[in-house]
Amino acid sequence: MSQYDVDLFVIGAGSGGVRAARTAAGKGVRVAIAEDRYLGGTCVNVGCVPKKLYSYAAHFHDAFEDSQGFGWHFDSAPRFEWSRLRDNKKTEISRLNGIYEKLLTNSGVELIQGRAEIVDEHTVAINGRRVSAEKILIATGGTPWMPEFEGREHVLSSDQIFDLPTFPKRFLVMGGGYIAVEFASIFNGLGAETHLSYRGPLFLRGFDNELRDFIRDEMLKKGVNLHFESTINRVEKRDEVYDVELSNGETLEVDAILGATGRRPRFEGLGLENVDVEREFDGKLKIDDRYQTSVPSILALGDIIEGPELTPVALEEAMRLVELHYGSGSADPIDYDSVATAVFCHPNMGTVGLTEEQARERHDSIRVYTTDFKPMRHTLSGSDERCLMKLVVDDSTDRVLGAHMVGEEAGELIQGLAIAVRARLTKRDFDATIGVHPTSAEEFVTLRSVTRT
Repeated sequence: MSQYDVDLFVIGAGSGGVRAARTAAGKGVRVAIAEDRYLGGTCVNVGCVPKKLYSYAAHFHDAFEDSQGFGWHFDSAPRFEWSRLRDNKKTEISRLNGIYEKLLTNSGVELIQGRAEIVDEHTVAINGRRVSAEKILIATGGTPWMPEFEGREHVLSSDQIFDLPTFPKRFLVMGGGYIAVEFASIFNGLGAETHLSYRGPLFLRGFDNELRDFIRDEMLKKGVNLHFESTINRVEKRDEVYDVELSNGETLEVDAILGATGRRPRFEGLGLENVDVEREFDGKLKIDDRYQTSVPSILALGDIIEGPELTPVALEEAMRLVELHYGSGSADPIDYDSVATAVFCHPNMGTVGLTEEQARERHDSIRVYTTDFKPMRHTLSGSDERCLMKLVVDDSTDRVLGAHMVGEEAGELIQGLAIAVRARLTKRDFDATIGVHPTSAEEFVTLRSVTRT
């Protein structure tokens, strides 16, 4: 008999925690999991899923406009109803919460509602109860972070933005990452006068610079007001309106403000002070190649360790962790360079592999292929939206190092290209592939002229 109540205690029932818990349970491991908020974590409840639903809603604005060039007419202008979108979203999230609960209980995992606190390297306390575990997995994910400034209490986080009681006619986003540019596009598409304030010269830092420039120009064409090299100095509430003073001297009057300035590990109340776990420079937990912290019985995965803060990454880390600790004991490392991602701004961006800037740093000589064109849909729609596609190739091996796109359904398209980049296919392989016509996607296999070296 084991000296512990369970073999594995998972703290956090987000994507990574749930996957690890039920996969381990499927191997006969005795597992308990604790969650003090909502099943499915950030992605399901206040992240990827509701964001994509709202993005779909915002795209209809353009679709209604575009359809007129194809012969469609409306007797009156389409009318957007925020409360219906919001409430339908809630219904869908509740359905997904139920699915996650069934996944856990059907796999034999003990689900405990409450905040678990680590007492020592083999014990957690929850709801007045102590549970001993051979191993403890921390999968608590992240939480929104905002800098200090006067009136910060009036600024909403991404956890709150989905459930506004009324739709804001004037909307301000502070930040320059995924969340900021996505919500600027969403609220602009839904009909709000939208502003984005970012402290740097250009948003989406870390992505390919050419794509960042392109997205800036496309968002400006769609009417988003961009305020670069500025941030919020002060917010003052006046009745139901907010007066905002930016650091560049501009003043704005808006109805709602979203602070999208980053996320940090959700460690509050976790009890990390009771165990001697090492941290990275940014506060995340330091782990080895088996996802063990400096305390061997305590494991960690997902947004609280170094690596891309993406749901599919956390899922893959969970599968690998379980295989290492409860399976064969070995697993191929994750190739983080070939992880694809999408930013659901309007138009969407999809990217996989190295940016042009990264490729120039790591390789002696590269070739860059780009195409910038009006998609076939917009030859009749009247829209001036354009599409950008880009391949970055290592000149010495002909291997495609990166594939990047800004345009309709870029996220869907980039998934297939991720396989090619992961498989280390060459530009010759791309050239030998026959395109699907007429599609935008075929441009990736018909690029022949080098744009620059």
